[in-house]
Amino acid sequence: MTEFIPPGTRFVDLPSPFPTRRDGALQGARIAYETWGTLDADAGNALLIVTGLSPDAHAAANEADPSPGWWEAMIGPGKPIDTDRWFVVCVNTLGSCKGSTGPASINPSTGDLYRLDFPPLSIEDCADAAAHVVRALGIAQLACIVGNSMGGMVALAFLLRHPGLARNHINISGAARALPFSIAIRSLQREAIRLDPNWNNGRYDDSTYPESGMRMARKLGVITYRSALEWDGRFGRVRLDSDRQDGDPFGLEFEVESYLEAHARRFVRRFDPNCYLYLSRAMDWFDIGDCCDDPRTDTRSALASIRLDKALVIGVHTDILFPLQQQEEVAEGLSAGGVDARFLPLESPQGHDAFLVDIERFGPAVRSFLDALEPVRDGAARIRA
Repeated sequence: MTEFIPPGTRFVDLPSPFPTRRDGALQGARIAYETWGTLDADAGNALLIVTGLSPDAHAAANEADPSPGWWEAMIGPGKPIDTDRWFVVCVNTLGSCKGSTGPASINPSTGDLYRLDFPPLSIEDCADAAAHVVRALGIAQLACIVGNSMGGMVALAFLLRHPGLARNHINISGAARALPFSIAIRSLQREAIRLDPNWNNGRYDDSTYPESGMRMARKLGVITYRSALEWDGRFGRVRLDSDRQDGDPFGLEFEVESYLEAHARRFVRRFDPNCYLYLSRAMDWFDIGDCCDDPRTDTRSALASIRLDKALVIGVHTDILFPLQQQEEVAEGLSAGGVDARFLPLESPQGHDAFLVDIERFGPAVRSFLDALEPVRDGAARIRA
């Protein structure tokens, strides 16, 4: 399979070997990243973004790649994450196919793709890799780490496993653990991929890509990324014109079906199926209570052990994939440990993916939180009076 690397991507090599949490190790691994803004002389104005499952490191346009990024409306001069003030780093997660080492990368010990020889991947591994990038860039302490969706999980693991490496945190539609409903959905997505004959136990290529399995997996995902309220408002029960139907008596009939099909087809050949399987399972395995390697630590006590100045935890009432009680759990757990943590539930109709599209609601909240921070100076972030 082909890796899909944006043209402005840069790389940091991970230590070799890079140990993984479930008794594996990677040789010659790397993490892809992009940056915006200018790093202060004392590296005190750095902000790290860790992403959801599928995004690359190209969160916004920059000099190396002027094409719009996946969070274009949020990052840039004068935008909520203001690059006139902050030096912003976005990493592509370990295990992805967008430049960072993953199952679609070459295994240096064999010269072939890793495929299923890639070691079992955990959220903690993704966090450790991101922390290495921060240190490699000469940043002793981040002013803030921002995590969206799966990135919210990665950010919490980062904060717990690398205390002191970030001073503040924005957690957006994230979670401290995977819940049964989300696990069930992701299990069905993985099953759809694995039951596609072209998957062939992970040994496919561009000519035998498991397209049907990936289409089904993506459709399941998109259904959970948005809310029933939005589906109804956008599509209702509108039917396709007769000349847009495919002649199959059980084929596409409604506009919403056509939307899902088009969305899935745009995605399937832009993401590696094995990478999808690995990252999906990593989310299911995650519970921050397990990060401490102490069986007596539960989710709440692990959150309470995180040391920060301030945190903003944002959720959406219509999110069914990472429901609002999960963001409330994060905020309450951080507060129990003495963090000045604010929980902000938003009324957006757009479900889990609202942070990508509902900038009118998310932008002011993020801007207000960041505007109240001073860059890290002499090892301590100061809050504006």
